Amino acid sequence: MAYATLYYQELGVMSQYLEKYQEFATLLEQFRSYITQNQISAPFLRQHLRELQQWFVQQIVPICNLDWREQSYQTEISKQLRLLEIDVMFFQGARQSVTAEARLRNISDRLTTLIQYCHAILQSKAPEG
Repeated sequence: MAYATLYYQELGVMSQYLEKYQEFATLLEQFRSYITQNQISAPFLRQHLRELQQWFVQQIVPICNLDWREQSYQTEISKQLRLLEIDVMFFQGARQSVTAEARLRNISDRLTTLIQYCHAILQSKAPEG
């Protein structure tokens, strides 16, 4: 009986864990979609990136009991978020529209990488069947 209770508690924690990564992937997808369809300012990018970073730190980083693969992905996501911050700074420094467009493509590519990491985690934890 105790084993069954523990098992279902772990399933509940796992479900919440997967929901957090799904929500983060959705936020990243929305951000990527927005920047590819709209005129973007550097202050908007900085603010939205700050919100994404805070969300990641508050909602995902505290997740415990990660296996080595999940820990690796979490580390890579953290690194990519820092690199995204640098991409935004480069966008802010762009003086020509061609350069700004190239920087936005870099930002979009980085967001795609982050989304792929989230999906990889979700797929690795998907129930088999």
